[in-house]
Amino acid sequence: MYFVPFVPTPYPVVREMLKLAGAGKDDVLYDLGCGDGRILIVAVKEFNVKKAVGIERDSERVKEAVRRINEEGISDKAIVIQGDFFETDISEATIVTLFLLTSVNEVLRPKFENELRDGTRIVSHEFRIPGWKHEKMIEVRDDNGLTHVVYLYVKGRHL
Repeated sequence: MYFVPFVPTPYPVVREMLKLAGAGKDDVLYDLGCGDGRILIVAVKEFNVKKAVGIERDSERVKEAVRRINEEGISDKAIVIQGDFFETDISEATIVTLFLLTSVNEVLRPKFENELRDGTRIVSHEFRIPGWKHEKMIEVRDDNGLTHVVYLYVKGRHL
């Protein structure tokens, strides 16, 4: 079992994560631990992804994310699955977004290697995937002046 506290990714970081991944109309995005659904909403509304799927264990966060998706009128393109992302099939993803812990990313690594196709972009806010080589790393300043690090990994070019 793992525990990752809910800490929302600041909107400037969300946008830079999606920009770094090259998100667009042909993409299927999976956000592991989607919290309030903000990455899903920005991905659909601003980057026009084909589909955005959030996986979230906390029932209160799920309710909040679903409510926000419905309010934004994008329930035809964005869904939230209540469950454990270790047990959810993510093989259709072309982009995976993360704001987890390094220890959780390390445990997820075999799942990524087994389920994701080569070329899938994995974007991690703040925390590396141990044993993988990132393609790019950027720093993003949020609205409060704090600096965040974002890593881009590409399956098939990650070793």
